[in-house]
Amino acid sequence: MSTLTEAASGYQTRHTLPLRVELVRQLKRRRTLVMGAILVLLPFVLLIAFAIGGDPAARNGQITLMSTATASGANFVAVNLFVSAGFLLVIPVALFCGDTVASEAGWSSLRYLLAAPVPRARLLWSKLVVALGLSLAAMILLPVVALAVGTAAYGWGPLQIPTGGALDAGTAVQRLAVAVAYIFVSQLVTAGLAFWLSTKTDAPLGAVGGAVGLTIVGNVLDAVTALGHWRDFLPAHWQFAWGDIVQPHPEFSGMVQGTAISLSYAFVLFALAFRGFARKDVVS
Repeated sequence: MSTLTEAASGYQTRHTLPLRVELVRQLKRRRTLVMGAILVLLPFVLLIAFAIGGDPAARNGQITLMSTATASGANFVAVNLFVSAGFLLVIPVALFCGDTVASEAGWSSLRYLLAAPVPRARLLWSKLVVALGLSLAAMILLPVVALAVGTAAYGWGPLQIPTGGALDAGTAVQRLAVAVAYIFVSQLVTAGLAFWLSTKTDAPLGAVGGAVGLTIVGNVLDAVTALGHWRDFLPAHWQFAWGDIVQPHPEFSGMVQGTAISLSYAFVLFALAFRGFARKDVVS
């Protein structure tokens, strides 16, 4: 009895489910390794595609971001971000945030974690921080690999801007780093959707698929020009606003609006996840 009393007196919630333990668990999972491999392979796939297809600038008379892909390593990074921001980078965010709680329920281990005892808020907080950390790592991994591959293939040089002008390599890398940070913020809506759904279901695929599906619906609605100014309230409407800073004279207004929209939606969704899970009857 005294042992139980001593254990209870020394119990501290902040010591339950440490972030490093949750991080190691998630890093060892096969889906994390597979997702990392896909992101590493994408720059090589694009490199092969450009090698087979020839010089994009010579093949297409119009000057676009895609036509400048082979101009330098910086341009290659910009193209990788452009082709992946709308869908591919949505997948790791939905996967890491949607699979985290639902997978525990699917394995019937969630109730044992809570009986450890791990407070519900602490469990969600640990899993959310790790999931967002892995999502950010995925978004950093892609441009870093693309910069290495692009520089090796096309050289270290200025970022050629399709509308005219160029940014020196150092400035280009800084601007692209800001673009990656913005893309991460814009994906917080998907993260919030996935995490909220993960607390509502025992099926990880349902949480991940639901978040990806709703994100796609948002992209489709943004393409409906008949909605007019209502599209300004869609996170998808601002997902490519980072292109405004990859210019000789950067413009931040679009990114500011996109950030405000994304953070607002994400805050509501994360709050719903914590509120709902605190009252949920966990039986699995």
